[in-house]
Amino acid sequence: MGGPRAAYGKSFFHEMQTLTTNGYFVFFTNLHGSAGQGDEYADLRGKYGQVDYADLMSFTDAVLQQTAAIDRTRLGITGGSYGGFMTNWVVGHTHRFKAAVSERSIATWSSMMVSDIGPEFVPDQLSVNLSDQNGMEKFWTHSPLRYASQVQTPTLFLHSDHDFRCPIVEGYQMYQALKLRQQPTKLVVFHGANHDLSRTGRPDQRIQRLKEVLKWFNQYLKNQEEGD
Repeated sequence: MGGPRAAYGKSFFHEMQTLTTNGYFVFFTNLHGSAGQGDEYADLRGKYGQVDYADLMSFTDAVLQQTAAIDRTRLGITGGSYGGFMTNWVVGHTHRFKAAVSERSIATWSSMMVSDIGPEFVPDQLSVNLSDQNGMEKFWTHSPLRYASQVQTPTLFLHSDHDFRCPIVEGYQMYQALKLRQQPTKLVVFHGANHDLSRTGRPDQRIQRLKEVLKWFNQYLKNQEEGD
């Protein structure tokens, strides 16, 4: 999940192959907010965490119904950027996932105002200005951090300290919220990397990122400790 105005196609995706090679079923979809199905479908303004979340849950139900080999008691979820927002949102609204990896994510829309696109992007996407009478309420309602007290899913946060699109404070906030509640969590910071780590980052950091994802999922979905 990314963008949100992005879309999965049928092209080779090394991240999916890494997971499948290690024994995982991988399923993904183009939620409301994605490109390729018209402007109305792609318009998520004022609806973050609403229709997109409903899409994801319905899609998950459909996949599980059609694929009996998937163990529904050992589901994982991951995503970056908007997908990181969605991962944070999901673990605060359902306990159906046993592990989560949230990358370059969003915790609160008010702190996202310091993003390199924040002053234009955030009010547009939330359909409200922070200075409006109900602005802060709207910003907070659509912020995953508001629902952190409901999180029970072990969640790994991956973030780059030179990420100016989704600044690292976003990852810090979610991580600290779970840590203070003694929920299983971990924060991995990639020093010197930016928002494009997974695509154009240093090869050693890109490899380490994939290793961290696999290690977390193996621990909580396969009960494998490091070195097993």
